[in-house]
Amino acid sequence: MGGREHAPRGPRATRGGARVRASRIVAGLAGGFVLLAVRAQGGPPADPSPPPPQAPSTSAPASPPAPPATEQLAPVNITGSRPDDVQERRQSTAAKIIIGREEIERFGDSTLGDVLRRLPGVTIQGRPGRGGAIRLRGLGSGYTQILLDGERVPPGFSIDSLPPDQIERIEILRAPTAETGARAIAGTINIITREGYTRRVNDLRLTAAYENGKVNPSASWTRNISEGAWTINYSISAYYFERDNGSTTTTTDTLDDGTVTLAQREVLRAPVQGSGVHANGRLQWRGEGGIDVVTLMPIVYYNHGNFTRHSVLTQSVGSAPVPYDTADSSGEYTSSLLRLNGQWNHRLASGARTEFRAGLGQSRAPSASVRTEVTDGEVSRLLDSDFRSKDTSASGSLKLIASILDGHSLVSGVEVESNRRDETSKVLQNGVPLLTEEFGENLSASSLRLAAYVQDEWDLTPNWSAQAGLRAESIETRGSVAEGEPDVKNRSSVWTPLLHAVWKPDPKGRDQVRFSLTRSYRSPPLNNLIARPSINTRYPLPGPNTPTQPDRAGNPDLKPELATGIDIAVERYLPGSGLLSANVFRRSISNYMRAVTTLENVSYATSPRYVLRQQNIGDAVTQGLELEAKFRLSELWAEAPRIDVRANASFFHSKVKEVPGPDNRLDQQPDYTANLGLDYRFRGLPLALGGNVNWTPGYTTRVSDTQATRIGKKLVADVYGLWTFSPTAALRVTASNLAAADYITGSAVDATDLLGAAFRETSQTVSPTWLNLQLRLELKI
Repeated sequence: MGGREHAPRGPRATRGGARVRASRIVAGLAGGFVLLAVRAQGGPPADPSPPPPQAPSTSAPASPPAPPATEQLAPVNITGSRPDDVQERRQSTAAKIIIGREEIERFGDSTLGDVLRRLPGVTIQGRPGRGGAIRLRGLGSGYTQILLDGERVPPGFSIDSLPPDQIERIEILRAPTAETGARAIAGTINIITREGYTRRVNDLRLTAAYENGKVNPSASWTRNISEGAWTINYSISAYYFERDNGSTTTTTDTLDDGTVTLAQREVLRAPVQGSGVHANGRLQWRGEGGIDVVTLMPIVYYNHGNFTRHSVLTQSVGSAPVPYDTADSSGEYTSSLLRLNGQWNHRLASGARTEFRAGLGQSRAPSASVRTEVTDGEVSRLLDSDFRSKDTSASGSLKLIASILDGHSLVSGVEVESNRRDETSKVLQNGVPLLTEEFGENLSASSLRLAAYVQDEWDLTPNWSAQAGLRAESIETRGSVAEGEPDVKNRSSVWTPLLHAVWKPDPKGRDQVRFSLTRSYRSPPLNNLIARPSINTRYPLPGPNTPTQPDRAGNPDLKPELATGIDIAVERYLPGSGLLSANVFRRSISNYMRAVTTLENVSYATSPRYVLRQQNIGDAVTQGLELEAKFRLSELWAEAPRIDVRANASFFHSKVKEVPGPDNRLDQQPDYTANLGLDYRFRGLPLALGGNVNWTPGYTTRVSDTQATRIGKKLVADVYGLWTFSPTAALRVTASNLAAADYITGSAVDATDLLGAAFRETSQTVSPTWLNLQLRLELKI
């Protein structure tokens, strides 16, 4: 089924063999791509008439040839360029959920995470109302593939920083395809940015949000221009924010007999403020007859902020000295991204088309801070930190889309992607470098990815359609570990066969069943491979730290995870745009990666310290049930009000085989998550009202036989009202996080002290959340 190779320190001959095998993988599939292109050239003459505008699609079939140019055609009015969201979902062979502009705009959300958390199977990490890392099926970092306009999100770019105003639609693929990529064990989220229109229009949105006594204004402007062969679209958003990231953390050490030997409490106040601007554009040129279409898509992002932190640490139990009484920090940070993506579509004589994509970008994230700790009225420690990172990425792909053999839609392509990360980190403790000279201040890491794939989609019978694909991918990473040491290398190659099918008991009916058999994988990210340690600031060097306050370090010997999966879904499409869906899935994972805390003898301290680093710990399995319903009550029951109902619930169960139960689940996966939303548009009034309730229960994860973490429950309730003054002006009022409650996280570690006595250290952090009120004026000029 596939292979992988891992040789971080192998001899030259072994590394050369891996390179040869990876090259053969790519060359073999690339050869098939070339043969297919040659065959596609021998078809009927090109279509001289321009095709209608078409939204980007990851697997759009080639347009059929039009009648000869000499034939006189009657004028045709084109009213749409693609099916609506539900129709497109229904027609897709691979399981796909599509969210259009109407649903994206409904609540007037300020972050993409707020939009996504209402969708089936999506969870958002972090405290409610603040956005956070986006997850599918409750799986942790690296399991969900995030695409922006069909391309992997570049390093250094936070997808949650993309304003919803700049998004045209969102596609969620529950299973990987050969074309979109196999690094999607949990699934893929493809975010399509706003496209150009054939009409002139300005969209202006002015927003004022209120949270915890602070007003956070923002504004966005979208401009669409169409001039002859040119279509231009650009969006600019600017924002300012003030918020409090404060929390309260308690730490307790307890012996086996119940005796408490340590009790600490730290109260942190952490106000932060900042501003930023985000701009993206789409410049498209359509050649004569639509044979060539060239698109340029620039992205610019800049954010700057500053923060202050004041913490008070008290110790009610414990003989060891308190690390500090108070600590004050201040600093600033900046993040920026500049990227240019380009795409050239060319229609061949046969009606097939080629697509060439290229992208180049760079992001930077400098930050600096000063921390002063005071003990017994005297300054006990001064930390001066300066950190700078630079991520540079380049990518290119070539794809051929053709219809062959009477109904087969074949897609074949090759991809190359290069990423490089450079870091400079300097931390002075009382004027002296915190780490020893062996680690140095400069670090670099890079990765090179090569991929090739073939994917075929066809209708077997009126009742059956199928999609089969094969993808080969090779990744090589290398990074510096310490000053004067040779770079550490990590290589892996993976074959991923994928099969999707749809069965319609009645081709003209409303029911269909989906099946997917897939192989996918998760590669170690660069930051988890870099071995350089990050020192916990609460417990200074060169002394010891505690199990719940570990240092962090990478592991250059990590292997990629491989997953074999099955998905089965039953769908019923209701009158109008309604649907009912039930989906079951299972993934069997090998080489599961997890962050584990262990006590290590380290070169940078005089005593052992606890270090948290990623490790391959064995095999795991995850499975679940996903339910979804969308309908209008009046379409099912004539006497009912015109209320739109949106409901979904996802149930998960997982097990890491090498970790004893109970709660030996995969990281960050709850037992379930659920949403219920209602919308109503008044007749005779230009008013629409709606709301949504999102619920995720709390859960415990046993990380190892000595370590566990705890995530508290999350209840997020939102309501909105939209008053439309005219087709060009509307006012939207939104209240988010109505049930604002503290967000609680914690951990527990079993360990032994320096005298050999067993104890358990528990830590709990309570983070407050607040109601967010938002007023937005929407204008079309």
